[in-house]
Amino acid sequence: MSELTLAVLVADQRPDLSGLADVEVRFAEAEQLPAALDGADAFLVWDFSARGIPQAWPRAAELRWMHVNSAGVDRVLTRQIAESNVVMTNARGVLDETIAEYVLGLVLAFAKDLPGTLSRQTEQVWQHRPTERLRGSKALVIGPGAIGRKIAKYLFALGLEVDAVGRTTRDGDPVFRTIHAQARLAEVAGDYDYLIVAAPLTPETRGLVNARVIAALPPNARLINVARGPIVDETALIEALRSGAISGAALDVCNEEPLPAGHPLWNCPNTIISPHMAGDFHGWRAALLDVFLTNLERFRMGQPLLNVVDKKSGYIS
Repeated sequence: MSELTLAVLVADQRPDLSGLADVEVRFAEAEQLPAALDGADAFLVWDFSARGIPQAWPRAAELRWMHVNSAGVDRVLTRQIAESNVVMTNARGVLDETIAEYVLGLVLAFAKDLPGTLSRQTEQVWQHRPTERLRGSKALVIGPGAIGRKIAKYLFALGLEVDAVGRTTRDGDPVFRTIHAQARLAEVAGDYDYLIVAAPLTPETRGLVNARVIAALPPNARLINVARGPIVDETALIEALRSGAISGAALDVCNEEPLPAGHPLWNCPNTIISPHMAGDFHGWRAALLDVFLTNLERFRMGQPLLNVVDKKSGYIS
């Protein structure tokens, strides 16, 4: 078997590829990426920021396959890459369950007012109060893909009624009661207690949760975003949270990451901010590497690759 050349975009951490035989591994940070891609057969995007790829892409003339070390490919999928013949795969499936667990925890935290309890504990205040029941509440999941479906299954187990928003209206889905067309989001949003964003960032979803959608939410609604920050209009969300037009928000992703000190989201009432960690469990990097190594073996053997991304849509169909 002839030697394969693999370029690996890294930042602060390198995956352990020491056991690979007949593979020339070229680790590169953004500045070294053009040279690493020159003549490479395969490309592992290990650095989530994906810095330097557009500038280095003209040197990827011999590239046949690139693997993105995350479920979302929006930071990588430039027009040049979308129009190329390079096959793109991703890490779909590794983080679905833990992201769903995280959403479940956020829903419970809101319903049972765990932030309020922790705040009172810090202040040493003993204040008895009732909390909400989840059974009978309604959740709308934006993005009926693998992650959205896992979220729905977990929420169903707690007695919530769960619908979704997708590209088109669909009936008879085995998981969701109803899948609304994306164009109807503002029309239907007022019927739900939780709006959960779990869609990939594409031209169609960028800014999807806009001021009109947020204004349509009922006063008791909470918005949860575990997808990508630019899907939500942050200015409209901040206004709604400050005015009490909605009851809260939980954001694992933001337009700007890291969220800078002094940003108004930090101090919005009833808001939970986490640093893009919803899916990350102990051992998650090793699990992501296993997906790549499986595909690497298939690539070397000429077998069909797993998790092939439709580069026109920006996700796995």
